[in-house]
Amino acid sequence: MDLNLTLEKGNRLEFGLKGAPVPFANLIRRYGVGQVPVFAIDKVTFYENSSSMFDEYISHRIGQVPILSESSKMSDEVAFTLEVEGPRTVYSRDLHSTEAKIKASLDGLPLLTLLEGQNLRLEAKARQGVGRQHAKFQAGLIAYEVLSPNEFKFKVESFTQLEPRTFLSHAADVVIARCDELEEKIGEAKKAKEKE
Repeated sequence: MDLNLTLEKGNRLEFGLKGAPVPFANLIRRYGVGQVPVFAIDKVTFYENSSSMFDEYISHRIGQVPILSESSKMSDEVAFTLEVEGPRTVYSRDLHSTEAKIKASLDGLPLLTLLEGQNLRLEAKARQGVGRQHAKFQAGLIAYEVLSPNEFKFKVESFTQLEPRTFLSHAADVVIARCDELEEKIGEAKKAKEKE
C-alpha cells in the first residue's frame, strides 16, 4: 500500500491511498466514524436554573459541546461544573473540568444568554463513548472517493476532540484490535474442534 498525504490543516486531513481494496477503504471509514472513543457530556444535574430555558434543553446543548479527548487511556468519567449569574452569555469555556486535559475543545460556543437576576448552577459528567452509541460521541467524519479499483482519495475531518492524524490513528488501532480479537477467536474455535 502507498499513502500520500496531500493536506493537513486545522481539523482537516486529506490523503491518497493506493493498493487497497474497496472493503478496506470502507473499513477505515466505518471504524473512524463509529468506533473511535471520545468524551461527551452525558449526564447533567441542575442545582439552580432561573433562565428562560428548560433543564432538558440546556442539557442537550451542553451534551453537544465537543470535549478534548487527548488520550483514550484517561478516566472513564470526568466531572464538569458550571456556575454563572446574569446578565451575560454563557459559553462552553464556562464549563470547568476536574481534569485539565479534558475540557471543551472550542471555548467560544454560546450555550445560552442569562438576563439580570438569572442564575445557572449545574454539575455535568462526561464519559467515553463511540459514534455507534450516539452522534455526540463521533470524533469526526471520514469519506473517500474511488479513483480506480485500488486507488482512493480520503478526506478526514475531526470535530475538534482529537487532531485529525490522531483520529485516523485511533481508527487504525481499533481495526487492529478487532482483527487480533478475530484471530484469537479463530484459534479458540480451532482448538475446540481438535478436542472433539
